[in-house]
Amino acid sequence: MATIDVDISGPLFDGRARAELAAAEDDILDDVAQQAYANVMAFLDASIRNPTPYYETQIVVDSSIAQRTVHDRGVIYGPWLEGTGSRNKTTRFKGYSSFRRAAQKTEAEAGPIADNALRPHLARMQ
Repeated sequence: MATIDVDISGPLFDGRARAELAAAEDDILDDVAQQAYANVMAFLDASIRNPTPYYETQIVVDSSIAQRTVHDRGVIYGPWLEGTGSRNKTTRFKGYSSFRRAAQKTEAEAGPIADNALRPHLARMQ
């Protein structure tokens, strides 16, 4: 009678793959959020005629456990600048839509950003 011994080893079985996937997820979230931040800033820079540094310094990437958010820390006139405030309905100024346009652009860029962030982690899982 013959016997067959099977040795199960490697990143998939010793936990390294799971750790790399978690690290990859964090890197992807960070990279996409940084691109979203850059897009918001670029749209604001292109739109605001008389920039004051205060508003732009309030825009941050907020990192929580499971997500990243780009926001303006609740600056009171932020919705007006974006065009979503109640005053935009009664004035000629309809807003810059910088966050909306940045979200659309970032959504289109997210796939390649994720691919680039994932590549080194995949190499370590082999």
